[in-house]
Amino acid sequence: MNVRIEESWKRRLQDEFDKDYFVKLTDFVRSEYATTTVYPPGSQMFSAFDACPFDKVKVVILGQDPYHEPRQANGLCFSVNDGIMFPPSLQNIFKEIESDLGIPIPKSGDLSRWASQGVLLLNATLTVRAHQAGSHQNRGWEQFTDAVIHRLAEEREHLVFILWGSYAQRKGDFIDRSKHLVLKSPHPSPLSAHRGFFGNKHFSRTNEYLRSYGIEPIQW
Repeated sequence: MNVRIEESWKRRLQDEFDKDYFVKLTDFVRSEYATTTVYPPGSQMFSAFDACPFDKVKVVILGQDPYHEPRQANGLCFSVNDGIMFPPSLQNIFKEIESDLGIPIPKSGDLSRWASQGVLLLNATLTVRAHQAGSHQNRGWEQFTDAVIHRLAEEREHLVFILWGSYAQRKGDFIDRSKHLVLKSPHPSPLSAHRGFFGNKHFSRTNEYLRSYGIEPIQW
């Protein structure tokens, strides 16, 4: 199957695109876009990959679903388009960065500035029906994004995997801790942020690890 995605990812994921589950997933997603409102826009479905080629990845932040309200989702997990009010989880991420690194909360919630530095902002499920969180789960996206994480964990070294919440942590169980740094904490959502997300210092710890291997840190 010919999937429009950044070339370095396409080479490594082509065998996934040819599997039965991905063909069925594609049929389902096409039908959803044709018959209902789905986010992000179809052209941004693989934006996380297009913005961060395989060999440029330094950090992986794993989300669950795209945002499901109008104009929010742009294909990068936790990110919103310019001019959109920050969802609560993103607000809390910026608060932790301010506390950890002293960086003021930005005006824009568009995290493409992180992606361009090597942060893969990967949702486990890449599409969602409008106003229906979780509506495209268990259709095949999770198998695809598991394959993405496997490729990175096996073929690369000294990556940082940031796993917030039990869902993300389960997806990262297999990552070799002797090759990569795995950072885990509660999710930044208001329900759990005060149970250990705040104060996790994941952003400074990420940069300390990258520097220790001579890798340019992220300008959060």
